[in-house]
Amino acid sequence: MPAIAIVGAGPQLGLAIARTFGSHGLDVALIARNRAKLDELVGKLGAEGITAAAFPADVLDRDGLAQALRDAAAQFGGIDVLEYSPVGTLGSTILTGPSETDPSHVQHEMGFQLYGAITATKAVLPAMREAGAGTLLYTTGAGSIDPVPMIANVNAAAAALRNWVINLHKELAGAGIQAAHVGIDVSIGTAVIPGAPVAQPEEISPVYWELHTTHRDATERVFSR
Repeated sequence: MPAIAIVGAGPQLGLAIARTFGSHGLDVALIARNRAKLDELVGKLGAEGITAAAFPADVLDRDGLAQALRDAAAQFGGIDVLEYSPVGTLGSTILTGPSETDPSHVQHEMGFQLYGAITATKAVLPAMREAGAGTLLYTTGAGSIDPVPMIANVNAAAAALRNWVINLHKELAGAGIQAAHVGIDVSIGTAVIPGAPVAQPEEISPVYWELHTTHRDATERVFSR
């Protein structure tokens, strides 16, 4: 049975992606820091007939993240799809404008976004290369493409991740492995900024399935209103 590993699995987009892929027959490995929240998501998916399991790990702990993905591969017989979309919290994420940004503000975000993505990829890509098949999907806000001054440090790291993913897509051309970036230009679920466009996670998750199936040559998809 094919399997998807969702790194940064949360109750909104992560759960929607799990449902989309799970409804098409994939087993689901959920990876995030909070075991209790992961177990709750596993329960919801199980009640819907989707096989899922929790593998707690912090994306800033590179060894722990790699081990979680190895454990998931061992349990499900491999990882066919990786989706990477960790979400920071207001308690752990400091938002800075361009002129206010110190190197440390970007360094934390680089660890969270780019370095975590690289770590996760290195854990699953060798087996995909051997199989000649696989899908690697990475999510950022659309500020990775069109930056917003109030979150300059986050945008800088997201732009670095986007650059790396596009380069990875080029490297893997002809290898049977899809690598693509998803830029989300809406608030998910509820408006973060009054008047900003909003979309429900169930509206966004089909983009990932399309990249895995019918849009495998696409380097990037931007979801916007």
